[in-house]
Amino acid sequence: MNWTQLLSLRRFGDTSKRLRYNQDETRLGFEVDYDRIIFSDSFRSLQDKTQVVPHSKTDFVHTRLTHSLEVSVVARSLGRIVGSQILENHPELVQQGTKMNDFGAIVASAALAHDIGNPPFGHSGEKAIGEYFKSGNGQRFKDAFTKKQWQDLIDFEGNANGFRILTESKEGMEGGLRLSYATLGAFIKYPKESLPKKPSSHVADKKFGIFQSEIPFFKEVAEELGLVYSGENENIAYKRHPLAFLVEAADDICYTIIDFEDGINMGLIEEEFALEYLIKLVRDTIDTNKYYQLKFKKDRLSYLRALAIGTLINEAAAIFIENEEAILKGEYPHALLDKCKYEAQINDIIKISVEKIYKSREVIEKELAGYHVIAQLLDVFLTATHHKIENTLSNYDKLVISLLPESLQQPKKSLYLATLKVCGYIASLTDGFALQLHKKLKG
Repeated sequence: MNWTQLLSLRRFGDTSKRLRYNQDETRLGFEVDYDRIIFSDSFRSLQDKTQVVPHSKTDFVHTRLTHSLEVSVVARSLGRIVGSQILENHPELVQQGTKMNDFGAIVASAALAHDIGNPPFGHSGEKAIGEYFKSGNGQRFKDAFTKKQWQDLIDFEGNANGFRILTESKEGMEGGLRLSYATLGAFIKYPKESLPKKPSSHVADKKFGIFQSEIPFFKEVAEELGLVYSGENENIAYKRHPLAFLVEAADDICYTIIDFEDGINMGLIEEEFALEYLIKLVRDTIDTNKYYQLKFKKDRLSYLRALAIGTLINEAAAIFIENEEAILKGEYPHALLDKCKYEAQINDIIKISVEKIYKSREVIEKELAGYHVIAQLLDVFLTATHHKIENTLSNYDKLVISLLPESLQQPKKSLYLATLKVCGYIASLTDGFALQLHKKLKG
């Protein structure tokens, strides 16, 4: 892979090439991507979607929205640090007009959107949709789909749904948000379809990132960017866009440190115990005199959090630069922080978070509610949608269909597309609206 292609400014529907040196420096194309994402309905809905801990009982915890904004800030710093070194290594990019901030803008935009396809109720939302088809009432639809279409549903993936949201054409909106192909490439952490499932130990094969419905456009993006094709036996897969490693690292840094911070602020993790683990992570940069001058827990925690994030940004950037050649060849198989010198400290923090936060009663209760609500909503809306396609609508079905967005009230003739769109609609709901809709449907 080469950086000239990887930094493509092309957008859906372009008929001529966009050149970097022709860009308006006051509003660079990659910065337009950021603006389009942040003003989109899908992004705004993240303000009422759970990150990990439900936010109804405390003001401290993060939503998907605040998490996404923080990941974007970290990603921008990562992109600029790495971009500065890449420009030194590849002077031809400077001649083409590329600047350090281009890398920061691309990675920040992709990171801003990284959770845009995630369903309500935290991480359990994806599993709830998948299990509705795998072991719930959705099993009745299995024979209507191909193996890959069915895999899309039983392993419903927020990353793939995010790519669909960003690129899906609607009436009067061809190409979705029409983001630059560079930003779309950086967004796709798992550039493959749902089957075969995890065929290698490469980090990019851990999940999938493209539904069957988006494969034609995905291939166009991948070929424009010059991504290395890695599929076998007609299975669609490519090596990762190098900047996707930075998006992933920014997310890893934020959820590792900030979920931990939420747990401390909520009292799920004892302060003294927790601060000890954070201090181990920042032992090379901490100013102990300044730390002990901080009187309040919140201030001490904020100081350690800022140091920890800064430490891990520099570490991730250094690993990327050190392995740039392998990354460009598609031969670097790890997440950037998986093999860093702070691996043991990161694993300790994650282990505590799993035990004290992710398995806390409050989180488990939220996940249980999510499973029930999502399964019920899927059952009602999919039944009505399938009856509409089969021309067997009941009066109840007609009422249900009328609750769907106007664009979904006339479903595609393809059963797969109609089903996927309903799943996308349920995934788009906020926690609060999903609960409200569920109550209404249950009388």
